[in-house]
Formats: sequence, structure tokens, C-alpha cells
Amino acid sequence: MQDQLSPKADFRRKPEWLKIKLPRGFKTSQVVGLLNEKHLHTICSSGLCPNRAECWGNGTATFMIGGNICTRGCRFCNVATGRPLPLDRKEIDDIVRSVSELGLKHVVITSVDRDDLPDLGAGHWSEMIRSLRQACPQTSMEVLIPDFQGRKELIEQVAAEGPDIISHNMETVRRLTPSVRSRATYDCSLEVIRHISELGVRSKSGIMLGLGETREEIIQTMDDLREVGCEVMTIGQYLQPTKNHYPLQEYVIPEQFAEYGEIARSKGFRHVESAPMVRSSYHAERHVH
Repeated sequence: MQDQLSPKADFRRKPEWLKIKLPRGFKTSQVVGLLNEKHLHTICSSGLCPNRAECWGNGTATFMIGGNICTRGCRFCNVATGRPLPLDRKEIDDIVRSVSELGLKHVVITSVDRDDLPDLGAGHWSEMIRSLRQACPQTSMEVLIPDFQGRKELIEQVAAEGPDIISHNMETVRRLTPSVRSRATYDCSLEVIRHISELGVRSKSGIMLGLGETREEIIQTMDDLREVGCEVMTIGQYLQPTKNHYPLQEYVIPEQFAEYGEIARSKGFRHVESAPMVRSSYHAERHVH
């Protein structure tokens, strides 16, 4: 894998397969208009997701709760780090109204880490899911949760509200986790996914490639995820947000992603998305069925 491109590839020079057209149209304008009007936070914008225009064009978005300032400073992530503001119930009401007005059939909810709160934000999560379920019962829902510091009772609190999928991303392989993630550990994330699976909820996780991982480490991560009952996996290319973030090591070719997807499917994952532009919420509506 390392011989496809020299290490420390220049993140400013993207290969052709990472260049995308930005679709425009009424639906995109409608989504952007609502986000601006209600001052909503989305990981689409905060995380500089390369698929945001496509998803918005299809009338979908991944909403982010808990504010837009994270208590952790993961080196791959573009979300701001610092001292968050107090939780605001209004963001829940605004998201519910937006989902209803857009007529979304599937929605993804994620959040910043809120290590500053006694319950790490789990109560706010519960209110969000409950409110959306009551107002939009026809809308299926995926929640992409933080690790909650491994506290099982908080994972159970979120699961009790009945989301269709609970996702928690590994982000990278075991060896690179201390260098790439902030405070999170590989084993804690595995245990979060194990507990989700034990609760009988469909579990999902994702990793990025191009951080310096080896083929053997990627396959080992697949095995680790399957061992804890993970059913859905996403694999995508790491895109370095700025020169101050974790340095990009390589651009992985599409054929390699396709091969990893086949390997993951052969290991028993019920659904796999593996391609350079894949992010954890990409085509999320397909992961429910």
C-alpha cells in the first residue's frame, strides 16, 4: 500500500479521482437556507465533508448537536476545539422543524464531545432522539455517538430512545490511534461498539485510510469490529483539512478501496461502503435496510 505514492503526499494536490462536481439546485439551496436561517450546525460544514453538496442536493444532512465546539482536539478533525457553550434546547427544536420542513426520510445526528458535562451530553442526546421520533415518526434515524468515556449506562440511555442505527467510528487502526485521536482509545471504542451490538441495535463504524496504516492493520481492524458484532462499515480517504492537521501520508487508489470493500463483505459485514469519497454518513439511508 505504501508504494502507491510517496509518504507525506501533498494534500493540496488531489488526484483526479478525488475531484468532484458540486451539484446545485433548488434542494441544495433549500437545505442551505434552512441551516443558515436556524443557525444549525452540521458536520457537513464543520467537518468540511467533500460530499456535502451531493447530500444537500438530495435533501439530506447530518446534523450536529451539543454546539459546534468540541472538548477534544483530534488531529484529523476540522471541528473547533475549546470550551463549549451551555447546551441549548433550541437546537433540538430547530432540527426537528428542519427535518419536518425538508420532508427527510432519513436523518443522521452526531455531536461534538462534551467531556465538560456530568452526563457527557447523553441527556441532550436522549431529548434529541425522542423529540425527532415524536414529531417525525416516519423518518428513520442513525445516531453517530461519541465514546461517552466508555460509560455503558450512557450508551444505554441513548439506545433506549430507539434509533435505527448507532454508529461510533474507530477512525483509524490501533497503532495510529494515540497519534490521531484525542483522549479516545482503540479498545474503548471497540467496547462501545460491542455494547451497542449487545443491546440489539444495528452497530456501525468507520475508518479513514491514508494516515500511514498498513494492509495488515486494516484487515485486523475489520476482524476486531466483527468480533464485537459490528454490522456496517465505512472506509474512506483521509483528507487533511489544513497543514496544521495530521499529515496525509498517501492517496489510496479506488481499486484498493474496492478490494478492501470485498474483504470486509467476505468477513460478514451486512453493509460496506468503501471508496475514496466515502464518509461515515455517506448513503446512510442504505445502511438501515
